[in-house]
Amino acid sequence: MQPYEHKAQYYETDRMGIIHHSNYIRWFEEARVDFLEQIGMPFETVEARGLSSPVLSVACEYKGMTRFGETVRITVSVLSYTGAKLSLAYRVEDARTGALRCTGQSSHCFLNESGRPVSLRRAAPDYDAVLSALAEQAKR
Repeated sequence: MQPYEHKAQYYETDRMGIIHHSNYIRWFEEARVDFLEQIGMPFETVEARGLSSPVLSVACEYKGMTRFGETVRITVSVLSYTGAKLSLAYRVEDARTGALRCTGQSSHCFLNESGRPVSLRRAAPDYDAVLSALAEQAKR
């Protein structure tokens, strides 16, 4: 998997000239969308199949500051997957120095068009196979 890169924008900064803490959560979302595209699950295709994957929870631990103009590299990995729920881990590093900026995780479920929970094992076995394989890799 290729890490996702984001160049910090001026509008993302706060009065102190550093990236406002809320933007890291947005960057997690950008990286998650990129990650899903890389594993063959682009949002457009998932949604066209009548599925959605809302956020159940998100957490972030800040380790260092990012400033305007710096580029961060965000690595996404599968923490766990049950067929009905997916948990992802995020690692945000300065692209130039490798300095850790933050770590985080998010949890998601899968819903059908009616908004009811579904298992990908039944609803999308091809997606289930990919996520199951990544979850197994994470255990090693």
